[in-house]
Amino acid sequence: MTINKVLIANRGEIALRIHRACHEMGIKTVAVHSTADSDAKHVKLADETVCIGPPPASESYLNIPNIISAAEISGADAIHPGYGFLSENEKFAKIVEEHDIIWIGPKPEHIRVMGDKVEAKITAGKLGLPLVPGSPGAVRGIAEAKKIAEEIGYPLMVKAASGGGGRGMKLVPEAGQLETLMKQAGSEAKSAFGDDTVYLEKYLGNPRHIEFQIFGDGKGNAIHLGERDCSLQRRHQKVLEEAPSPVISAEQRVEMGGVVAKAMGDMGYRGAGTIEFLYEDGGFYFIEMNTRLQVEHPVTEMITGIDLVREQILVADGHPLSVTQDEVQIHGHAIECRINAEDPETFAPSPGKVLSYHPAGGMHVRVDSGLYSGYSIPPYYDSMVAKLIVYGTNRERCIMRLKRALEEMVIDGVKTTIPLHEALLDDPEFRAGDYTIKWLEEWLQKRSQAKNETA
Repeated sequence: MTINKVLIANRGEIALRIHRACHEMGIKTVAVHSTADSDAKHVKLADETVCIGPPPASESYLNIPNIISAAEISGADAIHPGYGFLSENEKFAKIVEEHDIIWIGPKPEHIRVMGDKVEAKITAGKLGLPLVPGSPGAVRGIAEAKKIAEEIGYPLMVKAASGGGGRGMKLVPEAGQLETLMKQAGSEAKSAFGDDTVYLEKYLGNPRHIEFQIFGDGKGNAIHLGERDCSLQRRHQKVLEEAPSPVISAEQRVEMGGVVAKAMGDMGYRGAGTIEFLYEDGGFYFIEMNTRLQVEHPVTEMITGIDLVREQILVADGHPLSVTQDEVQIHGHAIECRINAEDPETFAPSPGKVLSYHPAGGMHVRVDSGLYSGYSIPPYYDSMVAKLIVYGTNRERCIMRLKRALEEMVIDGVKTTIPLHEALLDDPEFRAGDYTIKWLEEWLQKRSQAKNETA
């Protein structure tokens, strides 16, 4: 191994996840942290620590010079960015490599290409991935937009080229609203991402969100590790994910997985990545690619037995993929609940001191979390504080085990979304796997109305 020491350019549960993988490989770790995270669990467990700035992410976890300095001071051989923050920042990846530090991630040019939604769509089409009907690229004016809109039909979506999290995204029900909503989407995108470029896509009425986990060695070889169903979303944020999807057949998995693996091989992609699709009426439609490890990667690990972080490190170090496509076997079912420090009714953030913490346990139960009793959850970052991941030999057994695990999970001192997940698992439609990307929002609305009526 060339890599003997990894700097983890992240925080929270993903930093701890990377630390654990490194130590299992005999690799030392360096934890960088803001002043707000000096008591974080990954900071306590890492071999070395470097404070990189005050609480605001812009002055710490997004501060490239400070992170590079920390790597040089500590003598780190490589940097793992986790997810979020700088994980999909082409400039950061380039700077890391220019300083002769190994970047545990995709090639910078692939981060750039797939990070721009317009260029990603064009690239995906060239690679043979099925696309949502829409504009061939960025739409520059209302005249061009109207012409394209007539071809693809209403309703349609206006989307920001550099968008994410639902920002810069507008549903246009009919022609009379196109100009106004295009301007709104562009303005939102400019404010959030510094780029007002937008494009148009046909609106799919009620699809599911299906994503394929892929892995490439950067030398033309790539495999897929099956799909995940991420349709349960609130405000375009994933709440619960499962693998495999309840609605994808084994034949579809082989066919579509083969398509995405070939595309990534042809691209020369390196490391972990996720190809995201909308799925409706048996058809897959490419929406975007994430050039990083996903929050929901553990469900794929549970059904394949493959450690994705270990694979990331090995590939970054120049090793071939440790498994071939024929050796990837999918067994059973796994579900992940994202547990946030939020009010389960209003979703208002609930930072504060954890008075007591008891993670669920038992056979095939995994908890990825940086929590411990006495830890104070800072108010400056994402509210996700734990991921509860459960495996079962089939979906029904997985759900029953997850219900039991949620009952065991104790996080006292702050409000969490555990009660929301418990209610979800009791819903007959969820139990039947009968849901789409709209389902959770509608379910929450009905639940709220029912509570108001009985109040």
